[in-house]
Amino acid sequence: MAGALDKSEASALTDSTPLPESVSTKQDYTALKDIAFGSVAGSIGKIFEYPFDTIKVRLQSQPHPPIYTGPLDCFWQSWRSPEGGFRSLYRGVSAPLLGAAIETSSLFFCYGIAQSTLQTLFPELPQGKGEKLPLGPLVACGAISGAATSLLLTPIELVKCKMQYPIAVKDDAGMLKNHGRPPGPLSVIASVFRNHGMLGFWHGQLGTLIRETGGTAAWFGSYEFVLKALQPTPSNKSQDQLSTPTSHQLLAGASAGVMYNFVFFPADTIKSRMQTEELATLSEAASSKAKQQTAFWHTGKELWRQQGLRGLYQGCGITVLRSAPSSAIIFATVEWLRRWAAGAGI
Repeated sequence: MAGALDKSEASALTDSTPLPESVSTKQDYTALKDIAFGSVAGSIGKIFEYPFDTIKVRLQSQPHPPIYTGPLDCFWQSWRSPEGGFRSLYRGVSAPLLGAAIETSSLFFCYGIAQSTLQTLFPELPQGKGEKLPLGPLVACGAISGAATSLLLTPIELVKCKMQYPIAVKDDAGMLKNHGRPPGPLSVIASVFRNHGMLGFWHGQLGTLIRETGGTAAWFGSYEFVLKALQPTPSNKSQDQLSTPTSHQLLAGASAGVMYNFVFFPADTIKSRMQTEELATLSEAASSKAKQQTAFWHTGKELWRQQGLRGLYQGCGITVLRSAPSSAIIFATVEWLRRWAAGAGI
């Protein structure tokens, strides 16, 4: 009798206790899909937006007085550069293409992990499948995701900015003058390590941290807010992203891209100026001695003194112009891949 009772109790305990291994495995699998889908979406978005990003960096990093009168002038001079228009606009694309895959996969991965962590720490938050967290916690998860991703992104963006910086500047007659062969990623990496050591790759980290923390909070927050506003029946229990119309995803993604870039754009401008300051010194004075790296706030104050608020938002227009369709492509691609995986039983 006692043995039967023990067996019954054991069976009841087994039936009522979830298997943590299966839950953990499912979470790990979801995280792997976030990484894979984010990598694909980020790469596609970067190929589309890269020429616009090149123009943005050149506008942000130009000396004072400026070389370019605006985005169109920068594009035209880049297109007529001695190395060729296409090569000039896509110079250094290898590093940011890798960076886009790493950045987007890290953003979606960390965003999912942050949500799971908040649900564990705060049981009062929605826990069921298909239920979304409130907007406030989602914005916080976006900020956490951006802060974590900034550590991966700074070295990649430093190499990208140094490769994008123009090697041709105007001479006294106003003509473009070639300053030599464009540097490759390996030569840039070797130069940074030789002159500044391993920590030199994180030069401009504060700017990236500010931009990614605030920008990613705005990115995911805007996306979730617009999606919720477009839902026919607003509710904390969403229809699930897989059933959301693609047009809604594109519109929400475009809105997210605009918010991400506009709100914290000055931090990105200062970061780009810091990461190309040595090249600016060489282009302006043809000096063989590199300028010492300056701090984030010092660079910001100097830029404000020289050009004011306009200088901090130099290149913002073209950045917002390219970020809307690029961000829409990223979100729509991720959601399409999730829908495809669900349909294929992956």
